[in-house]
Amino acid sequence: MHPAVALGLVFSGCCSNVVFLELLVREHPGCGNLITFAQFLFIAIEGFIFEANFGRKRPAIPLRFYLTMVAMFFTVSVVNNYALNLNIAMPLHMIFRSGSLIASMVLGIVILKKRYSVSKYSSIALVSAGIFTCTFMSAKQVSSDSSRSEDEDGISAFLWWLLGIAALTFALLMSARMGLFQETLYERFGKHSKEALFYNHALPLPGFFLLAPDIYRHAVLFNQSEPFQVPVLGLNLPILWFYLIMNIITQYICIRGVFILTTECTSLTVTLVVTLRKFVSLIFSILYFSNPFTTWHWIGTLLVFVGTLMYTEIWNSLGPRVDPEKKPDKKQE
Repeated sequence: MHPAVALGLVFSGCCSNVVFLELLVREHPGCGNLITFAQFLFIAIEGFIFEANFGRKRPAIPLRFYLTMVAMFFTVSVVNNYALNLNIAMPLHMIFRSGSLIASMVLGIVILKKRYSVSKYSSIALVSAGIFTCTFMSAKQVSSDSSRSEDEDGISAFLWWLLGIAALTFALLMSARMGLFQETLYERFGKHSKEALFYNHALPLPGFFLLAPDIYRHAVLFNQSEPFQVPVLGLNLPILWFYLIMNIITQYICIRGVFILTTECTSLTVTLVVTLRKFVSLIFSILYFSNPFTTWHWIGTLLVFVGTLMYTEIWNSLGPRVDPEKKPDKKQE
């Protein structure tokens, strides 16, 4: 498939996925477990048919390694979605998750004893400053909006927000640890991205039994939402189920687009595309849903994305390539 087509899949799938996710969590902020379960189930069924060949294809990477990866992946997915139920706005959620570079670098230094260039440390400093700015300004908003107000349990909205920040931080570090573990597996067994996608979504499915009461409760709430006539098909569905179906489809399009890009383009290009996609999703979320966003939020967002682009060294790739071993021609000087 042509990279341009994959690029279209990433932007159309990922950006529209954010829209349907926000439509769902605005109606029922605690529906993250139902959304995660539906996404996992759909991708697992698709992978079982087309990747695992109905269970007849043996995995290239032993299942015992996948079990470790799956435990981390399942935890990250559930915690990230549950954070939306802890007074975390969608724009802050997206900005905070952009801090994956920070977590990856910290764990790379601690676990793999890696060392990085000054430009890498500078880019991470910008990302950190941007996330801190956005988080601090959001904290002021939450604190002012919920001053002297407490919920029925006597816990202020600001304390719930702090718990949400802690959940996002935990998920960020866990995701970075999973990335390092996945990197070592690929070095040992080779890259099998589509296989990993299937097992990462199929093996955690039994874990959702622990969340069954919450999933069932929100499924009942979805059934009670207003009816909606699906275009073209003419079917009547509760509107929240329609949003969920569209969220699943767009999530799959997004993942498939990223997978195609990883096979057709360099990792630098993939990182740049994903970064720009996050920026477009953020802007659309702010404008379409009228999310509160101050000048300081914009400054913090700019720092995050500039720092991310610096980390990918996109500026060097845009300039002329210079062979370090080739000496300049004195005749041309």
